[in-house]
Amino acid sequence: MAAEMGLWRGALARVLVLQLSWALVGGQVRYSVPEEAKAGTVVGRLAQDLGLEAGEPEARRLRLVSQGRRASVEVSGASGALVVSSRLDREELCGKSAPCSLRLEVLVERPLRVFHVELEVTDINDNAPIFPAARKNLSIAESSLPGSRFPLEGASDADTGANAQLSYSLSPSEHFSLDLQKSNEQNIVPDLVLMKALDRETMPIHRLVLTATDGGRPALTGTVELMISVLDANDNAPKFNQSVYEVQLQESAAEGTLVVRVKATDPDEGINSEMSYTVTNFLPLSGKDVITVNPRTGEILLTGALDFEEVSVFHFRIEAQDKGSPPLSGHCRVVLQVVDVNDNAPEVWVTSLSVPVPEDATVGTVVALLSVSDRDSGANGRVRCTVWPPAPFGLVSTFAGSYSLVLREALDRERVSEYEVEVRAEDGGAPPLRASRGLRVPVSDVNDNAPAFAQAVYTVLARENNAAGVELARLFARDPDEAGNGRVSYSVSESGGGAAVSGGGWRPASSYVSVDAESGRLWALQPLDYEELQVLQFEVRAVDAGEPALCGNATVQLFVLDENDNAPVLLPPSGGGPGARTAVSSASGAGSGELWAWATWGAPAGQVLAKIRAVDADSGYNAWLRYELWEPRGKGPFRVGLYSGEVSTARALEEADGPRQSLVIVVRDHGEPARSATATLSVSLVEGAEAALAVGGSGSSGVGLRPAEGGASAASASVSTTNVWLVVAICAVSSLFLLAVVLYGASRWLPRSAVLSGAGPTTLVCASEVGSWSYSQRQSRSLCVADGAGKSDLMVFSPNFPPPAGSAAKETHPEAPALLQMVSGSPSLPPSLSSLPLAYYLLAPCPLFSFLPGPSYWYEPSDKYLHNL
Repeated sequence: MAAEMGLWRGALARVLVLQLSWALVGGQVRYSVPEEAKAGTVVGRLAQDLGLEAGEPEARRLRLVSQGRRASVEVSGASGALVVSSRLDREELCGKSAPCSLRLEVLVERPLRVFHVELEVTDINDNAPIFPAARKNLSIAESSLPGSRFPLEGASDADTGANAQLSYSLSPSEHFSLDLQKSNEQNIVPDLVLMKALDRETMPIHRLVLTATDGGRPALTGTVELMISVLDANDNAPKFNQSVYEVQLQESAAEGTLVVRVKATDPDEGINSEMSYTVTNFLPLSGKDVITVNPRTGEILLTGALDFEEVSVFHFRIEAQDKGSPPLSGHCRVVLQVVDVNDNAPEVWVTSLSVPVPEDATVGTVVALLSVSDRDSGANGRVRCTVWPPAPFGLVSTFAGSYSLVLREALDRERVSEYEVEVRAEDGGAPPLRASRGLRVPVSDVNDNAPAFAQAVYTVLARENNAAGVELARLFARDPDEAGNGRVSYSVSESGGGAAVSGGGWRPASSYVSVDAESGRLWALQPLDYEELQVLQFEVRAVDAGEPALCGNATVQLFVLDENDNAPVLLPPSGGGPGARTAVSSASGAGSGELWAWATWGAPAGQVLAKIRAVDADSGYNAWLRYELWEPRGKGPFRVGLYSGEVSTARALEEADGPRQSLVIVVRDHGEPARSATATLSVSLVEGAEAALAVGGSGSSGVGLRPAEGGASAASASVSTTNVWLVVAICAVSSLFLLAVVLYGASRWLPRSAVLSGAGPTTLVCASEVGSWSYSQRQSRSLCVADGAGKSDLMVFSPNFPPPAGSAAKETHPEAPALLQMVSGSPSLPPSLSSLPLAYYLLAPCPLFSFLPGPSYWYEPSDKYLHNL
């Protein structure tokens, strides 16, 4: 323990002494290290110089504090020595500054102290002198006098002190020497001095090496190559390689033809050797318009036509002059001899031209008269003529030098409306010369083409209730003729068809549509009504204005697309039994009616009380009806089938429901926007006996009392009601059985291809949980095919309003044609039915059945019939 106390006192005494000595020297430690020292080199024992004991540098976390730039030194954690950590480059740290000192801060903890350390990086000779460029180009005129001085750029050395003091030397030369000029105490500037006159012809380029050496140990050097070019003086005149140039050129040579190329040389260089050529002394003077010389290349070119008959020889001189100062020149003479050739081409004239030529002109018709000549004589003056293209025109020679252009084939203006005819003439020279004359021969039109429509049959779709005057389609007939012969006017053919309207009668197509005579636009004259007219077929006639006029026809099939413009209409109860009452309102396009029915107390849930019947004159989805219970809302005792219209009990009826219930039922179609009708059904809740009497009094009424078994009535009334229903059920089952036997026997005895069809007031209805196509009496057909007719029946109908009460017996219905035929055991559509578009047929997406007074039968249509449709 005493030993430890002694050590502690000793350490404390040393710290005090160190602090005192630190205060005396200003608190700084200075070190010096040469640049480029290797990593790990010890700069100084920092911990010892700061008075720290062994182990204290690591315990008190002795470390350097960075001041924004890399110091390249660090403190060793174990020994506390300051060592080099990375490359030290004095030139990078301090540049040319001397001395190069780095100020560092050393931090020690427990207690926290900061010490300042100054590190001086000393310079070594690690940089050689560098010139601005490795090669220096100098240009010196050969006329420069000896003693001329040319300053050179000196080298630079990144070191400092003696390492940066430079000296220069020049490679040996008899023409140049080096003179060193001291610009200041440290910098020396070299000058190049001309010692001997230069001669470019002897040595055009001098290559010297300038060397710079620094004062380091060892010394480093840098060099630059001096390229000295001697500039020439203009002391030589241009000289041609020939004194006289003789050239022969044919008179047929074209402008721009090279006559000859003269060449002069000048031993000088640069601008002294550059020369330009000019032509002088023309003989005859007309040669100025015949030739020219390129001032740079010496090429003599032909600028005008040569004519041997006028000038056969040209004489002129060429001068070459350099661009020295003063300029020097040389001369030569050129003789151009013209060689005679066949230089006169034939000439063709049109003396008469008769155009245009009618397209019905006969073969042999004369179109033009031509005259051909050639100024040459002999074989060069004999001319042969041809025409191109060789058809439909040809040449006929009438006498020497005269030709006729005649028609050799029939013309068709619609195929070729104009001909570009070229008459070619060729003489007998060597080589032969040719000439041509172009003729434009237009062909006049004759009305020989009738208007033709782009389509033989046009199919037009139009929505009903369209505005009068709306454009339905645009027809176009093309007539390849021109002017009046090709001007087409359109009209609806008077005998081109019409349409049979519902209710009987025939109306011509002109009462529905009209076509614009000029544009062919098809207009609607009145709003179309799908319920009145579904298909309108007529003919449109196109007539041109030629003489005689020609015409063409096209058939237009106009299909009217249905719109939801009819609201559902409520039908009276079947049979018109007592108590049934109906009222219809059409002020807003919707109908309303009042009906009544009976129900017994205690009737079970699901018992059908009544059936609401409605019809929509539209077709498709516009005639697909759905039924909704509007009042009372909520969970009442009654409900309505969404698509069947059957009113049934939602739960067992109780006395608490009251003696009378009023139901408001809304019938809507699926059109856009939907239209609706409202029916009010009054349901009277009575005892079982009263319900039986009411049923007997209502007869065959479609809406009436439907009693339920059981309940709270008296036992006698229940027995009576049960007997009545048993009798009715037995009769109904017997009737159904007899009817089935009769139908089965009839189907077995009839031929297999027979089709049962019936026309009349049969009302068709489609009802299921999926959809409903309501009723129809117009164009209704009930079809049955032998062999499996119960699964292969198809009913095609178009919904319409039912006839007024009592009028059904007065109407006469035409016999319904067979819509299906059996071919090889499979059904097929007759031609009359298959010719209509698919949109014309209304296919219900649900089972179809015939709704007749009494028992009801329905037939499932097979998928193949729907597929065929």
